[in-house]
Amino acid sequence: METPGNLFVVAAPSGAGKSSLVKALLELDSHLAVSVSHTTRPPRGQEQDGREYWFIGEPEFRAMIDRGEFFEWAQVHGNLYGTSRKAIEARLQHGEDVVLEIDWQGALQIKQLFPHAVLIFILPPSWDELLQRLHRRGEDHPEVIEQRMANAREEVAQARHFDFVIINALFETALFDLKTVVHSQRLKYAAQKRNKSQVFSALNLI
Repeated sequence: METPGNLFVVAAPSGAGKSSLVKALLELDSHLAVSVSHTTRPPRGQEQDGREYWFIGEPEFRAMIDRGEFFEWAQVHGNLYGTSRKAIEARLQHGEDVVLEIDWQGALQIKQLFPHAVLIFILPPSWDELLQRLHRRGEDHPEVIEQRMANAREEVAQARHFDFVIINALFETALFDLKTVVHSQRLKYAAQKRNKSQVFSALNLI
């Protein structure tokens, strides 16, 4: 599916800093919009419905699957997560750049639907640092943290399937790297051709 807008997909294991990086990127880049995913998990901390996620029950989620309303969906840590097809298509067709925060399974599904999607994986600098970050969040019980660490080993192994890998050792450096990836993608020939088709046509490049 060719669209004038660019689609960025960011994945990472829990605690790697994905959400914080994307939030900071959105504050710096007014041309980038985030697509809010649906999930069956309960809100954490100060999370709000429609801001971090659309929080819905499993029966409603399953009904949306049956109606074909998701681009992708997956079960992660015992909860369901899905990306709305309608919301993304509309934004990309209008030339907006969209960023998705999803798990690696969903990211690879998106790549099948959008070959020009840019997949970005956020890595922690070490297993020890990832464990400390999960503890510092103070959101999960010890057994949940243990499960997240076990899942992280499988998740990190998928980084080789992504277009870019950013190591979040120092937040400011990782954010700079993320901004660089987004800006570089916008300047690629294929991306410019999709987004600036009138210019390319005027210059007889189409």
